[in-house]
Amino acid sequence: MTAKQDVKPTYEGRPYARPDEELVDQGLQFDIGTLLSRRGVLVAGAGAAALGLAACTGSGDDGSNSGTASSGELTEIPQETAGPYPGDGSNGPDVLAESGVVRSDIRSSFGSSTTTAEGVPMGIELTVYDMANDNARFEGAAVYLWHCDREGRYSMYSEGVEGENYLRGVQVADADGVVAFQSVFPACYSGRWPHLHFEVYPDADSISDSANAIATSQIALPQDVCETVYAEEGYEQSVENLSQVSLESDGIFSDDGGASQLATVTGDVAGGYAIALAVGVDTATEAAAGGMSGGGGDGGPGGTPPGSEG
Repeated sequence: MTAKQDVKPTYEGRPYARPDEELVDQGLQFDIGTLLSRRGVLVAGAGAAALGLAACTGSGDDGSNSGTASSGELTEIPQETAGPYPGDGSNGPDVLAESGVVRSDIRSSFGSSTTTAEGVPMGIELTVYDMANDNARFEGAAVYLWHCDREGRYSMYSEGVEGENYLRGVQVADADGVVAFQSVFPACYSGRWPHLHFEVYPDADSISDSANAIATSQIALPQDVCETVYAEEGYEQSVENLSQVSLESDGIFSDDGGASQLATVTGDVAGGYAIALAVGVDTATEAAAGGMSGGGGDGGPGGTPPGSEG
């Protein structure tokens, strides 16, 4: 009779990094490895989901991705504050250290909570370009994206949602430099134009440390789309807030009215919206990334989300 051999657990053929713990507790690097091993499937699924929300971010007649700039029009994405609610470990909570953050659908919390953020559906597609490499599509770049919910609250920080981590997620750019997320349309809170935050990392292994970010910026949403969405139930507080701010007065976008950060948006309330933005990253430029706002940013003189101090 032969001795019984220990059988080590695996997932999709990959041995657990922490054999004595559950799949959801295998850590960020295990998640990244899983993502990269089946990236083609995940990216295709994320893109299809975004297209399902609004058939608008597919390829154009010339085969290029719609919503992105040609190399002749591309400019470097402005470096902006990450605000005081980044959740990247630079100011308290660190969602980037949690297993489960690598996902395309960021509407729900993961881990100890499964709460889903409500709101008008929104697909997000960013195309990342490596400007130091002749504007090549930045395959393999990792993008961490986050934004406030329909009530203007940031998960992990704002009162009532400190235990949530929804509307935060990481994706790795495919061969076309594209990352795609499924989310909900964010609120407009007092003092800030409606926006999303993101950080770009040179590769998947770098996202475990926020200091490795090579670009930190924000995405502005068009006024007409915001006005349409905010007429919907649940966004009532955003109507007045939007009327009191503009792209020209916003503490982040006022320098150029958000010219290079204003997303292309298509779709409607019934079917959901899809937003797209070209993100030019110059790795030859030293990143002035992250950090809390020094004025006019999230939580600073320029705006404070509901239920937050600052």
